[in-house]
Amino acid sequence: MSSGGKEKTIAELISTLPEEERLILTLHLVNMVSTTHIAEKLGVPERAVISVIASGKSRLIAMISKGNL
Repeated sequence: MSSGGKEKTIAELISTLPEEERLILTLHLVNMVSTTHIAEKLGVPERAVISVIASGKSRLIAMISKGNL
């Protein structure tokens, strides 16, 4: 832990994501909703949901790699 006080929780990092990624990642990773169910509820193809999840995870990993966690 650094003494700079700039560390963020995963929830805080997720809150900085674009709305679509934030919503889908929260449903999938936190609430354990399947990609199929998310796609049905949003009226989009499942592959679009999978793509958004991958993009969101990449953003989170980049933020963590930069020391934001």
